[in-house]
Amino acid sequence: MRTAPAYQPNKADQPAVFHRQVTAAGLLIATGIVFGDIGTSPLYTYSAVFRQGEIIQADKALGVLSAVTWTLILLTTVKYIWIVLQADNKGEGGIFSLYALVRRYSGYWLVLPAIAGAAFLMADGIITPPISVASAVEGLQKFRPQLNAVPWVLLILVSLFLLQQTGTGRIGRVFGPVMLCWFGFIGVLGGLSLWHNPSVFRALNPWYAYRLLHAYPGGFWLLGGIFLCSTGAEALYSDMGHVGRNHIRWSWMFIQICLLLSYGGQTAWLVAHQGQRLGHISPFYSTVPASVYLFAVGLATAATIIASQALISGCFTLVNEGIRLGLWPKHRVRYPSDIQGQVYIPAINWLLMAACCGMVLYFRKSTNMEAAFGLSVTLTMLATSFLTLFYFRVRRQPRWKPWVFGTVFLTLEGLFLVANLAKLLHGGWITLLIGLLLSFMMYVWYYGDRTHRRFLRYVPLAEQVPLLLGLDRDPSIPYYVTHLVCLSSADNDNLVEERSVLSIVRSPVKKADFYWFVHLVVTDEPYTREYRVRSLVSNEVYHVVFRLGFRIDPRIDLMFRQVVADLKASGELQDRHGGSRYNLDPRSDYLFLLGDSYLSADNELSQVSYFLLRAYYNLRSLSVKKQASFGLELSNVYLEKYPVVIKPWSQLWLKRQNR
Repeated sequence: MRTAPAYQPNKADQPAVFHRQVTAAGLLIATGIVFGDIGTSPLYTYSAVFRQGEIIQADKALGVLSAVTWTLILLTTVKYIWIVLQADNKGEGGIFSLYALVRRYSGYWLVLPAIAGAAFLMADGIITPPISVASAVEGLQKFRPQLNAVPWVLLILVSLFLLQQTGTGRIGRVFGPVMLCWFGFIGVLGGLSLWHNPSVFRALNPWYAYRLLHAYPGGFWLLGGIFLCSTGAEALYSDMGHVGRNHIRWSWMFIQICLLLSYGGQTAWLVAHQGQRLGHISPFYSTVPASVYLFAVGLATAATIIASQALISGCFTLVNEGIRLGLWPKHRVRYPSDIQGQVYIPAINWLLMAACCGMVLYFRKSTNMEAAFGLSVTLTMLATSFLTLFYFRVRRQPRWKPWVFGTVFLTLEGLFLVANLAKLLHGGWITLLIGLLLSFMMYVWYYGDRTHRRFLRYVPLAEQVPLLLGLDRDPSIPYYVTHLVCLSSADNDNLVEERSVLSIVRSPVKKADFYWFVHLVVTDEPYTREYRVRSLVSNEVYHVVFRLGFRIDPRIDLMFRQVVADLKASGELQDRHGGSRYNLDPRSDYLFLLGDSYLSADNELSQVSYFLLRAYYNLRSLSVKKQASFGLELSNVYLEKYPVVIKPWSQLWLKRQNR
């Protein structure tokens, strides 16, 4: 096995060191990137539970605080911080990384929860930025109750999406101090309210939560609003590759305290005003002193921008991993910084921006958006919990661990799901529909890709060598190119696609000095970058296998040049013509042979299969072109279209008509 020396490891190629270290700068960046979503939940969680105009009741306020506290402890701290963050794939997190860990040991059906979880996380990424920013800007309605916040929310969101091209590393450095200030502010604000009413601390007793759910009229359905306090937990897991597991864990200790103080402070204000009607200002802004109110609105707006960033960067990571694992159509992926795990996908960025702006224009107020918020996150959490059960099996954990984990968290998240279903007719159908559409798209891509691969015909590579040598020794056939590179997708190193061989011998006959059969293997590890070379006929026919992690951009054009340079330097590749006509410079005459399929009309398929495959090929036409996905220059590519016949017509009945 060779490792190309031209690709020396840099900061982005050292995941082990990156994810073990704990530095002040790393903690600051983690605070700025990862915790924005869950950190701004105090702005809107209580607004979803305590509605404008209702009479404040102390028992309800204490029960809600107890439920919020234990939701944060169980779902965020225990499940994600203690347990799920352990399920990292070489430092990378997210539901696709978790799926990559367990798919090797379980059936293919596990792709269904992985697809569903990823789709609903994307749906959450569409509703989180609008509700976060709107809930902050609407604080100005204390001075102007009729203020239309929609234009300001749209301006902030568009600016945020334009900023994505700079990379989350720079954003983290800018936003980290602001987010640190935000957590300190809400912690101090909540602590001051609690100082005047310390009896609120009795809500730490889970009995108050139990009494709310069972004794308070309609208390169970309040779980749909209470759940909003933990909506950023899944994004926290997805962003692990950006900042590292240890940075997340150490930062969370401080952040959880600040969040609990903020919720406690809002509860203290509600208890102090029991019997009164709640006004149009949210419980959070009601606790802010008039002397710092404008500062609080400005700081909250800045913090909600970061809340949006947490989901946006998580969506980029999610889509990039899905592309590498064959679960998402190919897009152009960029790496805007040298910090590990940070990617930028232009198509996804503009799609998210359009969807977020559409949400703002449809709902117009944060209180209306709350109905659409939470349902998609609950489904994502359920999918993560389900895959985590199989992760325990992969790691050969004691049998009691998956039983305890499944009993506690599947039950808890199931209750939240039932409560969130009450929002379905009030706006929750939108995120549910988006999640289902994305799930369908990913399943179509997965089904089509697997079907296409299953019906490709392969032939033994060694048996094709005499044919290639015969072409080379036939003086009547002119040389077509010096290096002919055939890209293969065969899982077996000894096989090659039949279409590649047929393309060589068909007109124009592609006679070459050197024949290369190149196979790309996408590994489950994120940062593998290796290759191996096998000489079938010395100085004539070679087989090359590139092993690249699913986080590595496959620049096959550049990597192939490095392979040629390595073989030349080691003396394994020599010019058979004495340098008179050909040279072995890596930039010499070479051509990549690519095949691109289309669904043949000569197929006898069921309506369902035909619909799925036609949808797959339509998606392929919208995705990035094959040569671009391999990092190939257009001038070095020969693209050949070929039909795919999955099930030929058994019999075609035609009746001859006599004149």
